[in-house]
Amino acid sequence: MSSKIAARHRIIETGGMTQDSPEIEPKRPEGHACVQSYLASLDNSPGVYRMLDEESRVLYVGKARNLKKRVSNYANPNGHTGRISRMISETASMMFLTTTTETEALLLEQNLIKQLKPKYNVLLRDDKSFPNILVGKEHGFPAIKKHRGAKKEKGSYYGPFASAMAVNNTLNHLQKVFLLRNCTDASFEARTRPCLQYQIKRCAAPCVGYISDADYGSLVKDAENFLAGKSTKIQENLAADMQAASEAMEFERAAALRDRIKALTQVQQSQGINPKGVADADVIALFMQGGQACVQVFFIRANQNWGNHDYYPRVPADASPAEVMQAFATQFYDNKEPPRMVLLSDDIEDSDLLVQALSEKAGRKVEILVPQRGEKADLIANALRNSRESLARKMSETATQARLLKGLAEALDMDAPPNRVEVYDNSHIQGTNAVGAMIVAGPEGFATGQYRKFNIKGDDLTPGDDFGMMKEVLTRRFKRLIKEDPERTSGNWPDLLIIDGGMGQVSAVAEIMTEWGVTDIPMVGVAKGVDRDAGKEEFHRTGKRPFALRHNDPVLYFVQRMRDEAHRFAIGTHRAKRAKSQFKNPLDEVPGIGAARKRALLAHYGSAKAVSRAGLSDLKAVEGISDSMAQSIYDFFHERG
Repeated sequence: MSSKIAARHRIIETGGMTQDSPEIEPKRPEGHACVQSYLASLDNSPGVYRMLDEESRVLYVGKARNLKKRVSNYANPNGHTGRISRMISETASMMFLTTTTETEALLLEQNLIKQLKPKYNVLLRDDKSFPNILVGKEHGFPAIKKHRGAKKEKGSYYGPFASAMAVNNTLNHLQKVFLLRNCTDASFEARTRPCLQYQIKRCAAPCVGYISDADYGSLVKDAENFLAGKSTKIQENLAADMQAASEAMEFERAAALRDRIKALTQVQQSQGINPKGVADADVIALFMQGGQACVQVFFIRANQNWGNHDYYPRVPADASPAEVMQAFATQFYDNKEPPRMVLLSDDIEDSDLLVQALSEKAGRKVEILVPQRGEKADLIANALRNSRESLARKMSETATQARLLKGLAEALDMDAPPNRVEVYDNSHIQGTNAVGAMIVAGPEGFATGQYRKFNIKGDDLTPGDDFGMMKEVLTRRFKRLIKEDPERTSGNWPDLLIIDGGMGQVSAVAEIMTEWGVTDIPMVGVAKGVDRDAGKEEFHRTGKRPFALRHNDPVLYFVQRMRDEAHRFAIGTHRAKRAKSQFKNPLDEVPGIGAARKRALLAHYGSAKAVSRAGLSDLKAVEGISDSMAQSIYDFFHERG
C-alpha cells in the first residue's frame, strides 16, 4: 500500500516563533500552547501529523481529513482523555505532511507508526508474513510445496495458512491423496529410479515415467480443485474408482484408493470449522483487558479454515476498541494481500477509507463487515473466545516472567529487573563453520524476532578459540549498537548480558566492553559445575567470587532455559552453515562460471573433482568453454592446489 502514497511534504517545527535577541533563543512553548502556535500555518488539507517531545522523540502519529481542524482540537485544553492530555502536555514540537487524499493519509500514518513506533500509538509488534501452498507451473510435472515471501515463481498460490505447521500438515495429507512430487527440479532431472516418496505412496514417480503427463495433470487439477474448495466431486470419483477396483478384484489398487480417501477426510477434519457461507475471509476479533489486548485472526479460504494466529499489539492506556482495531487492520494488511471479505468484532471509524485502500491493493472489491447474526457472527464469536482465552494465558505467563526477572535481578544484585536480557553462545566443530548466537528475553518471554547470528570472520583466530570468538561477537554487537543508537533510545540496548561460559569468557567480554566504553551493563557467565551437571551451575562476575543458586530455585531454571535456548539457536545456525558448506560446489567459486557453463562442465566430466583434474586442452574441448575461460578454470584449480 505504501507504494501508492504520493505525499507533499511540509514540515513545521517552530510554529512561527520570533526571536527577540540573536544571542538568546526563546524557550519553545509546550503542551497546548505549542499546538496552538501551529494553527496559523495550517490549511484544510488532509495529511499526517507528528507530535514530538522536547528531545524530538515522536510521541504520536495521527492522520486527519482536515489538518487545521484536527490540530485545533488538541489546542483546546478541555475534553480529552487522560492519555491524550498527557500526550499534549509532553508535546514540544510538531511535524506535518500533507497528502492529496485522506486514504493516502491513512496509509502514510500506519507506515510511520510501524517505522517510528511512537509511545502513544497502537503498534502491531509481530508482523510476519504467512506461508502459502504453491503448485508450480514452470515444469511439465508441477511440484507442490510450501512458499513464503514474494510470489515471483510461476504457479498457483493457495493461502495464507496461519503457520508453517498448518502448511506442512496439509501438504503431508495432500501428498497422500494426490501423489504430487515435492522434490526440486534438479533432483527430478537427476533421478534414475523412484525415491522413498514413491515407496511410501506419496508420489506417483513421474521422474521415471511411472505415470503419464495426462494422468499426472489430472492429479494436479484435482489437487487445485481441492485447494479451491471443490472437494466433494474428488471424493465421489475416488470412491467410484475404489468400488470398480474392488469389483475387478484389484485389491491392492482398491486399498491404495481407500488410503487416499482416508487422507482426504483427515485433511478436511484438520481444518476445523469450515463455514458453508463464507468462502474467502479473514476473521479478526479483539479482546481487551487490564490495559492489554489480544487479536485473533482466522484465515478462511475456499470455505476452509486454514488456521489462526494471535497478536498482542502494544496498546496505550485509554485506547478504545475501535482505535485498536483500526490500527491493527491497517498495519496488518500493509504487507499482505487482503481477502474478499474482512469480518471484524468491533466497528472502526474509517471503514470507508480502509475499504478503499484494501480494494486498491487487491485490485478488486473488498468488504469490511461487523456481523451481528448468522454464520459470520458465529465465526466472530469463536474467534473472540479464542482471543479472550489467549490473553488470559498471556497475562498469566507475563506475570510469571515478571517474577522471574525480578528474582534474577535480586540474585545478581541489580537495581531493577531487566527489560532486555541478551544471552550469547558459540558453536563450531574444531573451529570449522564457527557461528555466534544471541537470543533475547524480556517481560514477554523470548523475543525471537530479535535473535541474531554471527558468522565468525576472524582470520587470526586459532581454530576452537572460544574466547576469541566471543570477543568478535561482542565487538560486532556493541560497535553496531554505538553506531546506530548512541543515545540508547531504541530499546535495543541490553540491561543484562548472560554468557555461556566461565570466568575466561566473562573476562574476554569485559575486555571488549571496557574497550567500547560500555561498563554500566551487568554481565554474568553461566558455567556447569565441577561435575558438569545441570542444576550445579556456577555464576561468574568480574571482580566477585563465583556463586550458585539452590538446585530448586525457579530463577536457576529460568537461567537454564535461556542458556538452553541460546545453545539451541547456536547449534541450529551452525548445522545450517555446515550443511550448506557440505553441498557447496567448487565450480561456484570460479570467476565467470555461471549456471550454463557449470552444467556443461558437469555434463562433460561428471563431477567438479574431475573438472579440477582436467588438463587445459581437455577443458578447451568442452562445448561453451572458450580458450580464455578454460585457462581461467585451469589456473583456478592449479593455483589452489
